[in-house]
Amino acid sequence: MKKPLLSLILFISFAAFLSSGCKKKSTTDTSAPTLTTQDVILDVTATSAQSGGTISSIGGAALSANGVCYSSTNHTPTIADTKTSEALIYTSYSFTSNLTGLTPGTTYYVRAYATNLYGTAYGAVVSFTTSTTISAVSGTVTTFAGDGTGGYLDGNGTGAEFSNPQGLAMDAAGNIYISDSFNNRIRKIAADGTVTTIAGNGTAGYVDSADGASAEFYAPAGLTVDGQGNIYVADYGNNVIRKITADGAVSTYAGNGTAAYVDGAAINVAAFSGPSGVALDGQGNLYVADRNNNMIRKITAAGVVSRVAGITTAGYVNTTVDVSNSVYGAFKKPVGVVLDAQGNIYVADGGNSAIRQITPAGVITTIAGGPGQSALIGDAAALCIDGAGNLFISDAAGRIIELTAARTLYYLAGASAVFGYADGSGTDAKFNAPRGIAVNTAGDIYVADQNNNRIRKVVIVVSD
Repeated sequence: MKKPLLSLILFISFAAFLSSGCKKKSTTDTSAPTLTTQDVILDVTATSAQSGGTISSIGGAALSANGVCYSSTNHTPTIADTKTSEALIYTSYSFTSNLTGLTPGTTYYVRAYATNLYGTAYGAVVSFTTSTTISAVSGTVTTFAGDGTGGYLDGNGTGAEFSNPQGLAMDAAGNIYISDSFNNRIRKIAADGTVTTIAGNGTAGYVDSADGASAEFYAPAGLTVDGQGNIYVADYGNNVIRKITADGAVSTYAGNGTAAYVDGAAINVAAFSGPSGVALDGQGNLYVADRNNNMIRKITAAGVVSRVAGITTAGYVNTTVDVSNSVYGAFKKPVGVVLDAQGNIYVADGGNSAIRQITPAGVITTIAGGPGQSALIGDAAALCIDGAGNLFISDAAGRIIELTAARTLYYLAGASAVFGYADGSGTDAKFNAPRGIAVNTAGDIYVADQNNNRIRKVVIVVSD
């Protein structure tokens, strides 16, 4: 009798153990959604603006509401304040919200929200200030140089010919310099529109020369010019940085010609892989968007190359650079770089559809776009900056974009994924893979319209 009783007790205990184990494994997801607020505000006027968010997870239940909430008095707005309600998609997605009925000259605080059965979650707070007058910002586009034929011809303005121009830079006198990529030449457009050739004989090769006309380049990309008239060129196909002096002599400034990653002495030791963009700081240091190495590099005036940020593996990581622990963040195919007066570096991170910032202290952040908000910036191809800290971005998918110092985004001209050639205003204008971009002291923007084989001019218009 004892054995059957003992067996029964053991059986009941084992069954209870199994039941308890099953209950522990059967957990219910009671989480709220996860989301971020769009990091820039679009098209701010006196009475309206546009914001949005990205939902990365709907949490443990279907969404019941999402949008943005905003207030001019509550610095951390909630759904108890004014809010928008957007269409529900029930999965991970981005949304856009129109804010209307705003008060002119007023600072607003906005953040994205999403609600499910288990609660309401919020993104970070973003602030903006409406303008004092009801106005809209757009760009009027004209053709400055090039007849559209993919060829090679010096001449005046639209009588000249280019072949896939990529890089574009401007000096203090208003002269424009072009990396005429498929012609393997560096061209100059004087302020009066006259187009000449500075360097390159048209052959895709690698030849330095005291005579610029005898030098050879291979698909030159970004370029910049210093106060003495020296031009620095990212010679993409040769994996080197070239220098053209004011008298036309061409030399290798950095790189050994091998597609690789090597820091060290600029000449014969250091190596780049597909350098695409270059920019100078006030101390004569040259910064390079080293595209295929997924890095930002620095060449000191003394001729030493080092890494500023990024690793050879493409990625998307914001962090603080820590050299001693080999922490450098991550980029994906950076193609453009520019600096402001405070030494902040701005990067057109093409593969991540983002504009990234690297502070002098090495803090890497995203100031617009990113993998979750790729439509904001699109295919970031190049960027430039004016004296007020406003950034101008060429989106190779067909747009020219302004990102103000206040982090307001304006689509000045063109439309995303609409390719063609048309002068005009706003979305009536058309580009075909716009790349190099520069802005003069008057605020006029010049763009290397690559596949249209033209140089375009964009004048910003603020209309009531």
